[in-house]
Amino acid sequence: VQLQAFGGGLVQPGGPLRLSCAASGSDLSDADVSWFRQAPEKEREVVAIVMIDDRTTYADSAKGRFNISRDNAKNTVYLQMNSLKPEDTAVYFCTAFFLSGRRYWGRGTQVTVSS
Repeated sequence: VQLQAFGGGLVQPGGPLRLSCAASGSDLSDADVSWFRQAPEKEREVVAIVMIDDRTTYADSAKGRFNISRDNAKNTVYLQMNSLKPEDTAVYFCTAFFLSGRRYWGRGTQVTVSS
């Protein structure tokens, strides 16, 4: 299973950005998919999770601003980020946890929020 996160970039404070997590080799609809982020000199933290049953959960810092969703036809999970803040600057990773008990990580994508 290979995961690829993309869509990062430089965005101004208050702006939106959408990240994508695309998978090959397995079906993401069979997994809990999470977005994590890691900022310099900070611990990796979970941002949002979409469960197999499509329930979602968010970090307090993401509630009301971020939305995680699936497109099963494209085997992709998205993270729509709105009202971005400089403190959202980090490398964002996606991970998929399958019923088999295996977890897979994708390579990260850099998000920089700066004017």
